[in-house]
Amino acid sequence: MIVALFPNLTKNYTKKVALEIRDFFSSKGVQVVAEDENAEELAVQPLSKVNPDEIKFLISLGGDGTILRVIHRNPTLTAPLIGINMGGLGFMADIPLDTFHESLNALLAGHYTSQDRLVIEGQTGSECAFAINDIVIHRGRNPNLIDLLIHIDGVYFNTFSADGLIVSTPNGSTAYSLAAGGPILTPDLDAIVITPISPHTISNRPIVIKADKEIQIQLVSPHESVDVNYDGIVYQCLEKENILRINPSERKFRLISLDQHFFSTLRTKLGWSGKLKTYLPRII
Repeated sequence: MIVALFPNLTKNYTKKVALEIRDFFSSKGVQVVAEDENAEELAVQPLSKVNPDEIKFLISLGGDGTILRVIHRNPTLTAPLIGINMGGLGFMADIPLDTFHESLNALLAGHYTSQDRLVIEGQTGSECAFAINDIVIHRGRNPNLIDLLIHIDGVYFNTFSADGLIVSTPNGSTAYSLAAGGPILTPDLDAIVITPISPHTISNRPIVIKADKEIQIQLVSPHESVDVNYDGIVYQCLEKENILRINPSERKFRLISLDQHFFSTLRTKLGWSGKLKTYLPRII
């Protein structure tokens, strides 16, 4: 068995934890590999020297941003990923650092579930990229609001005058879209959220649509171009009158869960303080 280890070495103690994980797997007869630039530091084999199809698990050490970078930097890897949280607010990296030994034992024992999560892709002309969380169209350096003309499956939807627009997967609904006032979607939904960023018209609200719809976005205000970014990692420009087409991708993002229910994670990560109350029975 081969596992690929992806530590965010800019975070405190990550190297120490990565070496502990390496030693744990080595003691179980499992081969560990890492990205070529980290392989020597971790004393493991480089990722480029193994067949990616033979990798059983991807293990990320960091936060959700680390997971996004792992997938974007290694698009050919299809193994399911488990995230050990070395950061702060993490919905995908939901394995607490203080339980990673127990979690890795459970992983090797097969006590986990793997969920395929929706991935979207955008195309402008010949440029194409994918997103696990969201595709964000933003005014960038333009000092004024921008006008974005939106069609869904060729049917006119609305023209948003705003700082921009977020097109989010359920996985990304707890990220930028949530901060911009969008709804939280459970990860198993086959849906997409369109969330305007600081719209000029207060009645412009987020909308949830089925994921099989094509979203066409066109810049119609007199600006030279606006920014388009995919998960905050891949950056493009949208020129005036060009159309950005967003569709579900054939690619899937496979995330491992170790009995961490989404609702429990949501309640914990967002600091919800609702408590069960004991009510006296009604006397009739």
